[in-house]
Amino acid sequence: MANTYKPFAPLVERIKKDGVCLDGGILKVDSFVNHQIDPTLLQSMSIEFVRRFANKEINKILTIEASGIAPAIMVGFLLNVPVVFAKKKKPSTMGDMLVTEVFSFTKNKSYSVCCSKDFLHQGDKVLFIDDFLANGNAAKGIIDLVKQAGAELAGMGFIIEKSFQHGGDFLRNSGFQVESLAIIDSLDNCQIKFKGE
Repeated sequence: MANTYKPFAPLVERIKKDGVCLDGGILKVDSFVNHQIDPTLLQSMSIEFVRRFANKEINKILTIEASGIAPAIMVGFLLNVPVVFAKKKKPSTMGDMLVTEVFSFTKNKSYSVCCSKDFLHQGDKVLFIDDFLANGNAAKGIIDLVKQAGAELAGMGFIIEKSFQHGGDFLRNSGFQVESLAIIDSLDNCQIKFKGE
């Protein structure tokens, strides 16, 4: 499914102002997205996600702890649907669960991600929300969890996509509606180059 990229200007401007590029293709946005959070920007980004997925029937938001939780909750609040976050450690209190393996680009290791079968059901129409899309490993894990549950993945929304790591290509070529509010084509020489610029 082809998507036409529409940059979300307030986010792009904020990345230009406060984003920090590190060696190895890493973009730090921890002063406003995933450590310290700007609630006003978060609200406007979440409204934009709701607008972009307005044509979809959604009854559940799904994310992976921890950085996706804040935007997922805001989108869930706006849509008035429950928010489920897949856990990276199996809680001792969780019984029957869905489990998948995810490789973390940032941490350079694999970990199990689990979700209780009580909260992800057959027939659910799920929207996945996360902060970053890089290689698409977290998204692939979510696809697996949703498939195991017999649910339907209605779409995927990411705050920032790093297109040079090609996760977005894989997801779009697999037929998913993928909406990224800012797409970065390159971080070469620690210069942030946005798609379309």
